[in-house]
Amino acid sequence: MMSKSYTNLLDLASGNFPAMGREKKRLPRVMTVTGVISELDDDQANSVTSDVPSSIIVDRIIIVANQLPVKAKRRPDNKGWSFSWDDDSLLLHIKDGLPDDMEVIYVGSLRVEVDSSEQDDVSQLLLDRFKCVPAFLPPDILSKYYHGFCKQHLWPLFHYMLPYSASHGSRFDRSWWEAYVAANKIFSQKVIEVINPEDDFVWIHDYHLMVLPTFLRRRFNRLRMGFFLHSPFPSSEIYRTLPVREEILKALLNSDLIGFHTFDYARHFLSCCSRMLGLEYQSKRGYIGLEYYGRTVGIKIMPVGIHMGQIETVLQLADREWRVEELKQQFEGKTVLLGVDDMDIFKGVDLKVLAFEEMLKQHPKWQGRAVLVQIANPARGKGKDLEEIQEEIKTSIKRINDKFRQPGYEPIVFIDRPVSLSERTAYYTVAECVVVTAVRDGMNLTPYEYIVCRQGIPGSDCTTESNGLKSSMLVVSEFIGCSPSLSGAIRVNPWNVEETAEALNEAISMADAEKVLRHEKHYKYVSTHDVAYWSRSFFQDLERSCKDHFRRRCWGIGLSFGFRVVALDPNFRKLSIDTIVSAYSRAKNRAILLDYDGTLMPQMAINKVPSPEVISIVNTLCCDERNTVFLVSGRGRDSLGQWFSPCEKLGIAAEHGYFLRWSADKEWEVVGQSNDFQWMQMAEPVMKQYTEATDGSYIETKESALVWHHRDADLGFGSCQAKEMLDHLESVLANEPVAVKSGQFIVEVKPQGVSKGLVAEKIFSTMAESGRQADFVLCVGDDRSDEDMFEIIGNAINSGILSSSTAVYACTVGQKPSKAKYYLDDTTEVRTMLDALAEESTPPPSPEIVT
Repeated sequence: MMSKSYTNLLDLASGNFPAMGREKKRLPRVMTVTGVISELDDDQANSVTSDVPSSIIVDRIIIVANQLPVKAKRRPDNKGWSFSWDDDSLLLHIKDGLPDDMEVIYVGSLRVEVDSSEQDDVSQLLLDRFKCVPAFLPPDILSKYYHGFCKQHLWPLFHYMLPYSASHGSRFDRSWWEAYVAANKIFSQKVIEVINPEDDFVWIHDYHLMVLPTFLRRRFNRLRMGFFLHSPFPSSEIYRTLPVREEILKALLNSDLIGFHTFDYARHFLSCCSRMLGLEYQSKRGYIGLEYYGRTVGIKIMPVGIHMGQIETVLQLADREWRVEELKQQFEGKTVLLGVDDMDIFKGVDLKVLAFEEMLKQHPKWQGRAVLVQIANPARGKGKDLEEIQEEIKTSIKRINDKFRQPGYEPIVFIDRPVSLSERTAYYTVAECVVVTAVRDGMNLTPYEYIVCRQGIPGSDCTTESNGLKSSMLVVSEFIGCSPSLSGAIRVNPWNVEETAEALNEAISMADAEKVLRHEKHYKYVSTHDVAYWSRSFFQDLERSCKDHFRRRCWGIGLSFGFRVVALDPNFRKLSIDTIVSAYSRAKNRAILLDYDGTLMPQMAINKVPSPEVISIVNTLCCDERNTVFLVSGRGRDSLGQWFSPCEKLGIAAEHGYFLRWSADKEWEVVGQSNDFQWMQMAEPVMKQYTEATDGSYIETKESALVWHHRDADLGFGSCQAKEMLDHLESVLANEPVAVKSGQFIVEVKPQGVSKGLVAEKIFSTMAESGRQADFVLCVGDDRSDEDMFEIIGNAINSGILSSSTAVYACTVGQKPSKAKYYLDDTTEVRTMLDALAEESTPPPSPEIVT
């Protein structure tokens, strides 16, 4: 049954946006490439061949973000627009870390509304002069997309704020989600207009465009695409409250590389993928990856840096020098603490003000001497919560200033206007300490800028101290992204006002020598880990993550945001029934090995007893004297023997091959190396201990093995307990002849020398020794244990057990990564294929009737 959100997405994918009025006419392209713009669910999008290359091959990267790195303003005559680069934009600085010969194209929206009659001219102008492609969002979509879903849903949620009541935050609004999807689709159309899919890279930025990867991956299966989240990613307990949680996760996983500022953010994302999608990550040689339908989605942890050249250039400006001198005179004899924050409910400006007040009360020596300069950049969002926090800050500042004001002394200087980078660097230069008390922030580059400004221009004699040494001090919240990289800063919990007050006093009271040492440590890190270093590192990992794109075969499957690409080995293909029937009919000695659950019987079937149809097919195959047919299963021998009792010539390998029987009239053989099960008395108490501690888990006792299941336990806790149990059992059973293995939601202990692969090898060897070397092999299975059989087939050919001319058909069930070379989609196709073989089988000779 489809959820309401899923069916709505299907509507959206078809271009139906009922909540937003009639869709406007699509704009002409600003750059021509071969191909057409496809809808999310069109027929061409399902084809691997939809990756249409252009005739021009150039190393390019397309950087996509909510806003372009340009400034726009109306011309004085009100005729047309003038544009200039936004030097403060991070997107503009990314190219410093990219290869010199790489062309950069930007896709994003403008900060101004452009009339529809001017959009074509503006598009062409921006492309020609700036290599920018603007995405023009209709006003109704823009409002719901940006001010609605982005700022009222995602932004608060990612900063750990839940809408507990109608008056506290905004409840989920489906029309806002529809607008978010619609806006992302518009961005995708703009990317498609300019992309060369086989040659270009795409780098998507931030939470505004988290479903964009699905639109692009749907159109171009092999597109090389990265995504970087500049905000925090919340814990799974917070994120799981989002009604469209799985849609967003699946969309992000259509990227090749997903970047985060800190390990905490990445860890939360991985936890969400585990708990909500059942995906587990792997760490190999320092790289973290998520296996997702044959693709490895890389996880990159790298905090962004600042643009050193830009800051150093500003430090040399004459008006900046003039402003520094002016500020030094204004604050002569004072110790300046500086805060630079956006006016936002999560920046903790109110807590900072209260902490400064507490410091003045607890340490009266600073009254009349310490000044807090708080620069509040204009708010980007809007809402009742923001208005309330603004009012609270202003009220607190007035109260504190009234309380501690002296002639010539104002404790808090509040600047609530836009401040240029030049003026900001002047404040950095005169500040003894920068204070950041955000309660949650993605990165926050204010401390980095401050450190570089206090260092001054390299090679100059400009210093921040009278003794010629350069110093700086930082008090930073432990909840901001840059905190882990600033080991010399005083970290605080901003909610603890008293602790923060003491940290402020410690920072400005610290000995100069200590300040110098901390500053040197910080400057060394900031100057070497700048924005170019971050950009270069991300791009190199993106290249590495995409290196196999054009070697592997790809299929796009799924509807709407359930869409994903299955990437498989180029030799992996669907098993042709005509081909296998032809090979089968020519063969004289055939080996047929079949798994049961997931192969002959659907995994989700409640009644696991084989149908009369399956019994009839298997029996027909067994009755052909040229066939050796085996059922190779993890199930117990009693149930398998009972179910398939009509198939008297069927061989059965039960419990993954520990028990083996060649036919119904033969005795069961024990294939394992040992029949001593005293180890169970050691393993079972350990498993019981974890079962009691893990709600939803249970133990399955087989004749030869013990299996601990945790499918019904909490995903995160069950996985953690399984890893712990694996180590515990390996330690306890280190000297026992057993193997301890983990699988999908299980931990299994079984005798050594037992696997489906060894069963296959024994069958092939026995046939060869009896003079009936197999010239046809069919091996069909669906899970991890069957991969052992697929692997052993290649080894058997190399060792001579099978001839190099043997027709081998190793087949897995479902399109997924496998050591098999063939696949069938489901158990129905498996039965159809086996039925075709049964029809080609030679029936046993009829017994003569004696009269």
